[in-house]
Amino acid sequence: MKDKVILIVGGSGGIGSACAKVFARAGAKVVLAARSTDKAEQVAKQINDNGGDAFVISVDATELASVSNMVREITDDLGKIDVLINAFGSAIIQPLLDIKPDDAKDLIETNVYGTFLVTQTVVRYMATEKQGQVIMFPGTMGKYVMKNASVYAATKFAVTGFTKSLVEEHRRSGINFTLMYLGGVATPMWDDSKVDMRVQKEKMLQPDEVAKSVYYAANQPQQSVLNEIVIQPESHQMV
Repeated sequence: MKDKVILIVGGSGGIGSACAKVFARAGAKVVLAARSTDKAEQVAKQINDNGGDAFVISVDATELASVSNMVREITDDLGKIDVLINAFGSAIIQPLLDIKPDDAKDLIETNVYGTFLVTQTVVRYMATEKQGQVIMFPGTMGKYVMKNASVYAATKFAVTGFTKSLVEEHRRSGINFTLMYLGGVATPMWDDSKVDMRVQKEKMLQPDEVAKSVYYAANQPQQSVLNEIVIQPESHQMV
């Protein structure tokens, strides 16, 4: 990973910031992209103070101009993007009849359209280089369903279908894709007022452990790719 450029969209979140630290320790140049960069700046400062290379850039994943400017600036300043980690997204865990239509629209726009927009823009550059790695986080909601997760699961199943299709589309392009089906991860997502679920964070997967798996997926030998991985907490985390 020495001097490779790792773009983490959602770099201010629990999984994104944990991934940044793991990749930076391996010598990579880490770019933390987020809509609000305050937390990302703190993570980058910690990495840089410890001798790593971390950069922060503001992006709105649902705006084409913002995404295009982000990718152009990174490639101009640091070179080609070797790994894209799509660690952004939001959630709604509520009964169908309680979900506000505007909230559902925002969720779909972020989780589905945002994922499409960021991935398309970065893969366009990767296709020119004929190499690259894209890591997605549909979570287990992109593989199984759960009560009160109708719209959220719909967005995550969309990410799964989107990515599996890209695997076929880019089978000989030099671009690899990995789906991370993670069970509950102890992130700030669970504190959102739109996530109506009581959980025990201490029983969930921890971001630091997840980041090690992401690094493993991105660090496979050139002739192989880790297509999918499922990681669940050892014990049930719901209250």
